[in-house]
Amino acid sequence: MTLLDKARAGQGALEQIANAIPGFKGYRDQELRRDADRLQREHLAGRLEGCKKPLNEAAATVSRSGNLDGINDIEAARKRLDKVIARIRHADRGYSGFFDAVKVDETTLARVYEFDLGLAEQVDQILAATGDVKALLASIDALDARFAEREAILTGIK
Repeated sequence: MTLLDKARAGQGALEQIANAIPGFKGYRDQELRRDADRLQREHLAGRLEGCKKPLNEAAATVSRSGNLDGINDIEAARKRLDKVIARIRHADRGYSGFFDAVKVDETTLARVYEFDLGLAEQVDQILAATGDVKALLASIDALDARFAEREAILTGIK
């Protein structure tokens, strides 16, 4: 059961009655989809936050050993990881203004939600690569590039 299904199942009696109002159910479904998407992205960002501890430990080990060449890669990984976490956590929720040129409809929101669910695999790759800084950098960059596709979906480019 996905987060969206859980949100729909958790509706109270008043919300179910309100869904009978013409036009309200579609609006409510879009809000539920946005909320489920936000929760999914917050979960992914939280999992990525867990990568910081091994990076901090590696930085401490490298700096104690005096190998300052390795610290540059670790710092680059930390910065890129912070950037990706911020992009995921603060990504556009799919709202469009009344006069916006690109309207975000329910089909687009469904695509974005499915896209965000698919990001979990790449987060797993990042978590698995925490022991190898070069592989970690490549995984972070791949997730960042893939996340740019999400923005293209919302703007109607893709």
